[in-house]
Amino acid sequence: MKVLITGGCGFIGSHLAERLLDRGDRVQVLDDLSTGSMENIEHLVGREGFAYRIGSALDVPLVAELVDSADVTVHLAAAVGVKLIVEKPVHTIETNVRATEVVLGAAARKKKLVMVASTSEVYGKSTTFPFREDQDLQLGPTTHSRWAYACSKALDEWLALAYLREQGVPVIVTRFFNTVGPRQTGQYGMVLPSFAAQALRNEPITVYGSGEQSRCFGHVRDAVEALLRLMAAPEAIGEVFNVGATHEVSIRALAEQVRDAAGSASEIRLVPYSEAYAAGFEDMMRRVPDVTKLERVTGFRPHTSLEEIIRDVVADQRARMIAHAAGRAPTGAVRH
Repeated sequence: MKVLITGGCGFIGSHLAERLLDRGDRVQVLDDLSTGSMENIEHLVGREGFAYRIGSALDVPLVAELVDSADVTVHLAAAVGVKLIVEKPVHTIETNVRATEVVLGAAARKKKLVMVASTSEVYGKSTTFPFREDQDLQLGPTTHSRWAYACSKALDEWLALAYLREQGVPVIVTRFFNTVGPRQTGQYGMVLPSFAAQALRNEPITVYGSGEQSRCFGHVRDAVEALLRLMAAPEAIGEVFNVGATHEVSIRALAEQVRDAAGSASEIRLVPYSEAYAAGFEDMMRRVPDVTKLERVTGFRPHTSLEEIIRDVVADQRARMIAHAAGRAPTGAVRH
């Protein structure tokens, strides 16, 4: 099978590419390197069946060519990270919605399968836990740029399902919940690698807000497994799936566990949202997925423990620091 991965130089995309190659598939990666990095795929370059193009998912002729030559497109290209989203809402909306439209339009010509990556952010301020795929969404006001990402990804979902109904494009939507692991950086506000880097440098670990807000962190290995199983499940077409772990941890407790795993003496410092983001920033106190549907359709549910996830992220950040100190790029070849 030949798979196109938009955003394939990113964190999830690079892990997916590696796994597909390991099982004998052919992989074409498209990335503009705005948030992805060549470091993530450098260990794949030269492998049989792997190719990459540096370009934008907004490039209609390029996307049409690549989608046409693939059996499946996994559309991961998007503006990601709270920091980037809050600072550049125009970029967020235009990149997310337009790129998805371009990919779906290309797939419509020959009815190629498209897997569209969405996010737990679409649940917004909902307080019905755990989050189910069929429940109502509750977003914040348009005056707060915090909600631009959630709105754009919800529109991506509606667009994908509209292409299915009107043009017969087979689509699968996956809502990722705090996917973490090796190769993820804290550059755009990703909390776990940020904590790990701060702890390893014995710097204060900065926790925004009260630290009582909780999240469920899932290993990228489990997210990739879910994608592969959904890709192979005909009954997944036209459906939306939560993809994530179900064990909750408060952000303050996460910081403490990262500090312990790193053997660090870092203090944990609470930082008000007003000092980190623009006025009016809102956060959700809980975000918990119901993965019953994923398990029913694929027979799989994410299972990697938080302890193992933290160990992997701390080890990855330590390797990055050692490589940086030695004046070389960190290797992307993290195996499990």
